[in-house]
Amino acid sequence: MPEFESVDARGASQTVKALLSMRELLLTGELTAGQRVSEIWAVDRLGVSRTPVRSALARLEEEGFLEALPGGGYAVKTFTEQEAFDAIEIRGTLEGLACRLAAERGVDPGRLAQLDAILAEIDALVAKPKMSTEDFRAYTRLNESLHLALAEACGGRVLARQIERAQALPFSHPSAFVQAQSQHPEARTIFILAQDHHRSVVEAIRMREGARAEALMREHARLAARNLRLALDNQRALGLVAGGQLLRTGGAAVV
Repeated sequence: MPEFESVDARGASQTVKALLSMRELLLTGELTAGQRVSEIWAVDRLGVSRTPVRSALARLEEEGFLEALPGGGYAVKTFTEQEAFDAIEIRGTLEGLACRLAAERGVDPGRLAQLDAILAEIDALVAKPKMSTEDFRAYTRLNESLHLALAEACGGRVLARQIERAQALPFSHPSAFVQAQSQHPEARTIFILAQDHHRSVVEAIRMREGARAEALMREHARLAARNLRLALDNQRALGLVAGGQLLRTGGAAVV
């Protein structure tokens, strides 16, 4: 018997399509700071109906990418350095909580085996004397997979959902600065340090050391803050950060 997608499922998939497409336009710089975005424009640009576009625009306002205008529509926002650092801190706090709960509750062997397999693949990449562009892409994919697995390890879907929302905040995604890192002279050292954090977090979860797992994961997020500071000091590197053109630089940041 053929399977048909329900009306609700179609609506949800269209909303996701609209959200991802709009976020890509923002992060790649096609939508610039201060630019006005209307529902009608988004419908024409994305090729989806107004209902999913309306939901996507509201979600992007919630994430901080857009600001509602009094006369209707939205404007593309810019972000201060402090807002970027705060977003990273929020993500690290939630991920740290997830790792602590995973350690305290215990993780099944299948999940630990999945984490170990991802770690082994990352080990193979960072062991290379020089990482290619394709290696950086592979690292990004594996890093995202590892962070997702860690977020889900505690078995709490509510927390995993909140982590997903935190990662959508501007500049807070775990892989937000991978390409910028690749331009730094100490790129390989930074990746080795990040991988040591990954392995230590997984080991703390395995040993049921909740406080240690949480502290390590929060420290790992602070590495992203360090990478942001490096990018702010290098305009070429900042240009490789998704959404970097939306970041207002020059102000003092308190971290």
